[in-house]
Formats: sequence, structure tokens, C-alpha cells
Amino acid sequence: MAGIGATAACAPAAGPATPAPTAEPGNGPSTGAGLQPAPASRAPRPVANVSDIPVGGGRVFPDLRVVLTQPARGEFHGFSIVCTHDGCELNAVADGTIDCPCHGSRYAITDGSVVRGPARTGLRTYPVAVDGDEIVLL
Repeated sequence: MAGIGATAACAPAAGPATPAPTAEPGNGPSTGAGLQPAPASRAPRPVANVSDIPVGGGRVFPDLRVVLTQPARGEFHGFSIVCTHDGCELNAVADGTIDCPCHGSRYAITDGSVVRGPARTGLRTYPVAVDGDEIVLL
């Protein structure tokens, strides 16, 4: 796809490397166990406009089961919305963290690592890119 910018970044989550997600974000277990690599032919899928993701924050997309963050201008990250502690859906991005409403776990918007438990492992990451003014899941 022409025009996918190199300005997007997606850092690996803290802890051991996990396999690529299945064809659709949110399918399968949140820990990465038993997942098959994503098909190479999957087309990038638009999620949001660049202007929809605040610098220093992010936005949860429950229907796509993904959260997008922009820790610094032009730096975008994609994460699963599934909390690694107990499988609850993350529902907010505030004060530099992605937050779980169930037991209070918080994850860094920069790399999905645990900022506050009870979660012990970081969020699954999803590769994203900028295509024109859209952020796409790869």
C-alpha cells in the first residue's frame, strides 16, 4: 500500500515476545498462547483519523478490540483492549496510562507495559501505520 508513513511506531510489550495476533484483533486468548501468525495477505484496516488520537493520550475502540495511543506527536501504538490480569476490557486512557475498570491495572501508553498491577504482563501490541491522515492496523 503506497503512502504508509514511517512515523508510526509500535514497541514490543514488556516480557517475552508473543506471536503476531490472529487475523482480527481480539480473537483468541490475551496472553498470546496458541495464536497463529496473521496471514501475510491481510490488508491494512483503517481505525481512526490521526486527529482523533490526542497527543499524550489515546482512545479505546471496543468494536475493534484495540486501543490506539499517541505518546508523542506522530508516534502511534496499537494495543489489545484485553487486560492481562483477568481478561476485562480496558475502557479508558488517562494521565499516560491505559486503564482497566475491574481491578485497577494500568498500562503505559508508550509500550503497553504494566505501570500498576495487579497485572504482571504487558498488553499485546498490534502493528499500526499512518496512511495519509488515517491510522491503520497492519
